[in-house]
Amino acid sequence: MQVGLINYNQPNTTLHSQASSMTPFYFLLFAFILFLSINFLIQTRRFKNLPPGPFSFPIIGNLHQLKQPLHRTFHALSQKYGPIFSLWFGSRFVVVVSSPLAVQECFTKNDIVLANRPHFLTGKYIGYNNTTVAVSPYGDHWRNLRRIMALEVLSTHRINSFLENRRDEIMRLVQKLARDSRNGFTKVELKSRFSEMTFNTIMRMVSGKRYYGEDCDVSDVQEARQFREIIKELVTLGGANNPGDFLALLRWFDFDGLEKRLKRISKRTDAFLQGLIDQHRNGKHRANTMIDHLLAQQQSQPEYYTDQIIKGLALVMLLAGTDTSAVTLEWAMSNLLNHPEILKKAKNELDTHIGQDRLVDEPDIPKLPYLQSIVYETLRLHPAAPMLVPHLSSEDCTIGEYNIPQNTILLVNAWAIHRDPKLWSDPTHFKPERFENESEANKLLPFGLGRRACPGANLAQRTLSLTLALLIQCFEWKRTTKKEIDMTEGKGLTVSKKYPLEAMCQVCQSLTVKDIYNF
Repeated sequence: MQVGLINYNQPNTTLHSQASSMTPFYFLLFAFILFLSINFLIQTRRFKNLPPGPFSFPIIGNLHQLKQPLHRTFHALSQKYGPIFSLWFGSRFVVVVSSPLAVQECFTKNDIVLANRPHFLTGKYIGYNNTTVAVSPYGDHWRNLRRIMALEVLSTHRINSFLENRRDEIMRLVQKLARDSRNGFTKVELKSRFSEMTFNTIMRMVSGKRYYGEDCDVSDVQEARQFREIIKELVTLGGANNPGDFLALLRWFDFDGLEKRLKRISKRTDAFLQGLIDQHRNGKHRANTMIDHLLAQQQSQPEYYTDQIIKGLALVMLLAGTDTSAVTLEWAMSNLLNHPEILKKAKNELDTHIGQDRLVDEPDIPKLPYLQSIVYETLRLHPAAPMLVPHLSSEDCTIGEYNIPQNTILLVNAWAIHRDPKLWSDPTHFKPERFENESEANKLLPFGLGRRACPGANLAQRTLSLTLALLIQCFEWKRTTKKEIDMTEGKGLTVSKKYPLEAMCQVCQSLTVKDIYNF
């Protein structure tokens, strides 16, 4: 019988056809890799006097060296190659600046040239195709967005009008802590409480809604938790640390799953934001909010104040205004717990200038210079975004003695500058006293510089100052053990503590829970 026998003298047409079909693919792959290699060599030799940097491989460049946390990796490289050095992220040329003089040059002489943003996948899918104020190219559209944000949300008048909301959310945090610690020192976890407070504060500015607290609907709380998870995921994906943004092969085949994740997050984010707009448009929530003001503008200028523009502005407020403030508060309290003498000095300042017969309020903050120094010192040692937001050169320029080609990605290592021993004495230690001379605060970079600096700096500092002041005035604090608080950093665009902060607190003897609730 011949059934089942293989004739080895006859060619296997199936395997032959599969091999034939794969040949063009491998040829194209080889040709593409060869093209990238040649292009890389051309690019590296095209410009003279580029900033120095480590050896870079064809195709991948220095991507293999991007170890988290990036600000520490780049700081180590700057110790070897200087305060202005270069890298290749795939075929993209990147310059990292860790010098205050170079940063000043970037955002004075070269401010317009460096006012653009590089296009990343997060901007495409989350930033409404790079049209939000944070990631849009420098030009008329960005200037309009910045003007809207300055007038409708972050002007002094608007920030003052939201004072009651800020105070109410901070007091709810204080009241909950007072209730939990009414019977003496009680262990409390602060990271989640700070996150909920800052999220509610910004959401009330944007939409007038609270999402956390006993008086919130269960559905709203669940919705907020889902959106908070989105924010956490975006923090890990943000910045210039995704290989998929720089290697075309990864994008074509989505080997790392980045594009698929971003598409999924984009749909959920857009649905959440569109829901907020629809609620206001249908009259379910009418208040003195950002969405209300922008919908009113939409009536007269519908071609510009589109739903997408409004969603983009709301998204930037939520992404930039919630996690950063919560992270900074956690770092501040961690440092105060590790330095009880500083905590005591801040408490004495409050007792002296505010007294014990009333609670501190936002207009009192200018009377509390040491408290403000604590905020500055926290922002110095622990900038929430230590690498700031990436910039892009729109044309050739120079920084220091080096040539910077057009389309170079510029990264500013604010963390390294804030710890530069040439700029600060005893730079790694928490010493608020260094800001007794207020001009020292001008050396800080937590909110960036130039045209693309964060417009929410004033709002952030008000929230941080009042929250810290009330926590210090109303409670006695100590660590949960004799060991110092672990200050290990986490990962992501916004750098939080690796281990959530827990502390022991009780209401100050000079105050009662009733006093706090009667505020």
